[in-house]
Amino acid sequence: MNYYHKQFGTALVAILALVIIIMALAFGISAELRIIQVEVPIILLLAILLFYALTIEIKDSTLFIRMGIGLIRKRVPLSEITQARAMHIPLLAGLGIHGFPGKGWVWNVSGRDGVLLTIKKGGFLIVGTDEPEELVRAIDKNKTI
Repeated sequence: MNYYHKQFGTALVAILALVIIIMALAFGISAELRIIQVEVPIILLLAILLFYALTIEIKDSTLFIRMGIGLIRKRVPLSEITQARAMHIPLLAGLGIHGFPGKGWVWNVSGRDGVLLTIKKGGFLIVGTDEPEELVRAIDKNKTI
């Protein structure tokens, strides 16, 4: 059984777009800021491309996680996952990809729902998704195949 789900990063895109708008307004007000009026929006637009969505796929007994256009990705063999459970992601866990206290990583683009994956080698991975129960079922079902 294969699984595929793409979640649009509403929160992440909205935050980056808001920063672009605020900076565009600031460029109009301050002549000192004009020196960076091209570079910063390009960097922020690149960030939107890299993080606008989170795609989760299960195929060939492997969990694939991709951000945005797919340049940033992670693969986890299902045999390395000892437990998968739905969870509410703590507000302080934030958005994007980053380490989390206790030997863990967070991959999240929007919302506070996700799946906590416990990894055999130690540590954990929190994957944000707007359908956590479906992802847990898919992981459990594919681990037994």
